[in-house]
Amino acid sequence: MKQYDYLIVGAGLFGAVFAHEATKKGKKCLVIDRRNHTGGNVFSEEVEGINVHKYGAHIFHTNDKNIWDYVNSFVEFNRYTNSPIANFEGELFNLPFNMNTFYQLWKVKTPEEAQAKINEQVTASGITDPQNLEEQAISLVGTDIYEKLIKGYTEKQWGRKATELPAFIIKRLPLRFTFDNNYFNDKYQGIPIGGYNKLTEGLLKGIEVRTKVDFFKDKESLMALADKTVFTGNIDEFYSYQFGKLEYRSLKFEHEILDQENFQGNAVVNYTEAHIPYTRILEHKHFEFGKQPKTVVTKEFPCEWSAGMEAYYPVNDEKNNELFKKYRDLSRQEENIIFGGRLAEYKYYDMHQVIGSALVTTKTELS
Repeated sequence: MKQYDYLIVGAGLFGAVFAHEATKKGKKCLVIDRRNHTGGNVFSEEVEGINVHKYGAHIFHTNDKNIWDYVNSFVEFNRYTNSPIANFEGELFNLPFNMNTFYQLWKVKTPEEAQAKINEQVTASGITDPQNLEEQAISLVGTDIYEKLIKGYTEKQWGRKATELPAFIIKRLPLRFTFDNNYFNDKYQGIPIGGYNKLTEGLLKGIEVRTKVDFFKDKESLMALADKTVFTGNIDEFYSYQFGKLEYRSLKFEHEILDQENFQGNAVVNYTEAHIPYTRILEHKHFEFGKQPKTVVTKEFPCEWSAGMEAYYPVNDEKNNELFKKYRDLSRQEENIIFGGRLAEYKYYDMHQVIGSALVTTKTELS
């Protein structure tokens, strides 16, 4: 008999939820992670009494009451509402694109005036069959919004010119003809009171966890400890890149403690012009309405991913999706390995989607 029912590779949300649910059903789990902490990318570090989102802003939002109740059963969430600001050449604009934005751009005061302005620019562009992201965006929102609020930000995010990016990346651009700065349409939204680590700690309570363990340095003997393995890392790495490497975009962060109480007055300020190398500045205390005497800010720099870096955004173009299908077909032949989460499924997930996916996977597995 094996020592564990499940070896869970990765202590992020997928792994933690799976471990929690399996343990509830009487299964014995071992969770390992190559980082020196649990929580994956939702990990926060306390600096100057402020919970700093080490791997970029994580704002929980969902329409699913069951998932909202689930996360709130581990830690109470606050009422934070994401209302980012865009800074273009020193001018400030509200996001998402709404009546405040249109007033800031054109001084229009009614939805009818705003719609007319957008329609006029879309018509003037003459684009009827968009061939790339730039043409797609202009055909949806016109030139002013595109030039000031989309172009530079998107090119930094993807590391490619907008004219070289496929049109399908922007299927739609939500335009709101109300004075509403709430970025997400979801009914439930917030940040865990006391930070995301409280959520992870709640999920992993009473479960054996080993950090600073590199699965690939000891793959066979680690897998031999358990009847089954739940793998949440890069699927191509699991299969030793035998078909080639999947592409990702990565991020670099510059964290800074400032000896002032309030730096930018908002948790998230996007810098949408191309010549500024970072995409946004986060001021972490505003996620939890902090009143600490100092503040911590983070500049976020998108970059190309290479082995050894954290993989953030899968590049889901045709080439990479075809490559992923080869790995997925291999994974479906495994009897004792379960693949799940953003990296194993080569799919961009929001937090509530990862949790939902883990809950469905566990239910299927343990039923």
